[in-house]
Amino acid sequence: MLRPERMSRVSVTGSKQVMDETIETLHELNLLHVTDYDDAWEGFEPGDPIEGADEASEKLVVVRSLESILGVEEEDAGPTRLVTDDALDEELEGIRQDVNELDERRDELTDELRSVEEKIDTFEPFAKLGIDMDLLTGYDSLSVAVGEGDAEEIRGELREAEDVEAFQVYAEDGAVAVYVYPADDADPAVGDLLVGASFQAYEVPDAEGSPEEYISELRHRKQQLEGKLDTVEDELEDIRLDVAGFLLAAEETLSIEVQKSEAPLTFATTDNAFVAEGWLPTTEFVELADALETAVGDHVEVEELERAEYDGEGHVAGREPVEGGGGGVGEPTAADGGETATDGGTEKRKAADGGPASVASGTSSETRSDGGAVTMGGGEPPVIQKNSGAVKPFEALVEVINRPKYSEFDPTLFVFLTFPAFFGFMIGDLGYGILYMLLGGWLASSFDSDVIRSLGGVGLWAGGFTALFGILYGEIFGLHLISTYLWEGALGMGGSPMHKGLQPVYGDYAILWLVLSLLAGVLHLTIGWILDFIENLSHGFMDALTESGSWLLMMFGLWAWIFSGANGSAPSVLVGPESVFAGNPLPLGFTGLPAIDLFTIPGLGPFSAWLVVFLAGLVLLATADLIEVVEFLNVLVNVLSYTRLAAVLLAKAGMAFVVNLLFFGVYVDSHGAWHFGLSGMPTIPQGQSTVMYHGHEVTDVMFGGLMHGGIAMLLVGILILVIGHALVLVLGITSAGLQSVRLEYVEFFGKFYEGGGRAFEPFGYERKYTTED
Repeated sequence: MLRPERMSRVSVTGSKQVMDETIETLHELNLLHVTDYDDAWEGFEPGDPIEGADEASEKLVVVRSLESILGVEEEDAGPTRLVTDDALDEELEGIRQDVNELDERRDELTDELRSVEEKIDTFEPFAKLGIDMDLLTGYDSLSVAVGEGDAEEIRGELREAEDVEAFQVYAEDGAVAVYVYPADDADPAVGDLLVGASFQAYEVPDAEGSPEEYISELRHRKQQLEGKLDTVEDELEDIRLDVAGFLLAAEETLSIEVQKSEAPLTFATTDNAFVAEGWLPTTEFVELADALETAVGDHVEVEELERAEYDGEGHVAGREPVEGGGGGVGEPTAADGGETATDGGTEKRKAADGGPASVASGTSSETRSDGGAVTMGGGEPPVIQKNSGAVKPFEALVEVINRPKYSEFDPTLFVFLTFPAFFGFMIGDLGYGILYMLLGGWLASSFDSDVIRSLGGVGLWAGGFTALFGILYGEIFGLHLISTYLWEGALGMGGSPMHKGLQPVYGDYAILWLVLSLLAGVLHLTIGWILDFIENLSHGFMDALTESGSWLLMMFGLWAWIFSGANGSAPSVLVGPESVFAGNPLPLGFTGLPAIDLFTIPGLGPFSAWLVVFLAGLVLLATADLIEVVEFLNVLVNVLSYTRLAAVLLAKAGMAFVVNLLFFGVYVDSHGAWHFGLSGMPTIPQGQSTVMYHGHEVTDVMFGGLMHGGIAMLLVGILILVIGHALVLVLGITSAGLQSVRLEYVEFFGKFYEGGGRAFEPFGYERKYTTED
């Protein structure tokens, strides 16, 4: 789980006479992640597509265009089918003609409908005025303008205009028509006269008659166009229902054909031979070799070039020897300087280091002077993460950052172990946990998207831990019913084994969670830096010690010094008789680590051996990278960041408490404990300080509760109760979820993880809509 699946680089070399059969076999196996040839070998060139590739690509474009026009979805597929070449030629062409004709007709109707709607919008202001269109244009001595504006402002501007002899303004529902008779020798534009008024002019359409009648005709035409458009849409829908399954199957068939026909583009080829390289899981090599031997016999040679081991920077750190060239199919046909190709020819190419390297089409690897193989480019191997069913959904959270590189540890297992625990601890409620599990189950079972289904799996685990902690806290939807009926009633205990610490009587638990959050941070970060230490061991022990061990020493030294008292400056909750582990609330008797003071610095106080450990780590860090020394306080800040676990715990508990307080009401007993008024609220008679209620000596009523205030208040209370708990449920995801993710991504991943691995994409196709039979 912590490392990706072991990968092997393999080479398939053979005669061009069997290249088609080899491609067919490799495609059916769906095992080999093919490496693109980088044109680096002398005498070899990328291959040419197989005949028919262009035609298949053109048909694939047509099919996808038809699917887009018709709105074909995966659920329209129907049963699997066999798609023949005749069907691709004849049936596809018939569908194309019918769909294109209807699509063009739809476009024409849509364009005309849009034009009609624009004309209606244009004429509506004129219809408000009720003035015939021919009365708005064609005057020699009058200037006319129509638009939107304030009629009184327009009249005021025209009265003050010197170039206006007379004017008339008609206004109706925001639409304004302005007629202006200019003074002698003046020819003013109406728009120029109204610059100081609120007026936006319209362009007067070239039309005659009543605008209402014109709009009526346009609306009639709109109805006609909408009816015709609906008819075309119905015809397209009928075609979609008839041909959707065929189109999806045709797309799959053509995609497979294009894949196969374009495969030679990734090969290194000569006139007579080809070489294909790629990666596959080491455990699958024998299956690949056996299948090719069965398909093409000794016309190809399959060779396992290397089983990759990479260092933290992606460089080859080791190559496991593969006996006999990896047990490839076929035997080398010559042992002299030029090997005999499988097709009877002889091929040579030079090694990447410039030395002569004898490689034929009968052997896929070049030989270097150091005995290694000169292979095609391609960088690190692709990554297949090895996670079991329970852990696998958490790969989606990891891949939000990036897929792990082949050379890195896969952090998915650690996310699986910590993320649900962090989330569940912060929410800790049986009711919310059940709802989260139901939501996760729905996502996991109702969607085809792998990402959404993975998130559903994460939700199931997060909800499960939320429910588990809810039982330990004794809460369901913020009510302490689990504590009352399980821990106190059924098991006879004094209460639930854990408390959130929201109530004053259990306030010590809030401090406990704060301290445990710090310890969880130390543990979580320790795992991260240990993983980084192991990865850096490939560079040597000293590199690992200075780059990773230094941070561990600094963190342990600083926090051990803090837990030893920090020269008297550490909070009492960490050390001393009042610490949370000395009995408040855990009776472990731990009062802090020994100080181990070595000497005293005048004016500063004792100097602890724990600080020596911290300074040793700081010196080691400086020898690795001096600039990183400025970040030495990360060992303090990163651990303190985990206190958000306790903070969110109290915040969510407080929100749920307020919601229940408003609905049920809360009273306080003589011990300071809070009780919800589930079956009623006590009344303290005037002149008394306490009253007994359900076995509790009540000293105060914090709030009477809406459910006890009559029918109207009850209805309001129910609304608040439902909305309030729904809000807490949602904020649980956005706060507890995001804070848990932040601890993983920022604090934990930042210690050892970069990401950037390539996904394993084997040459092949998983059929969904077609069958080969």
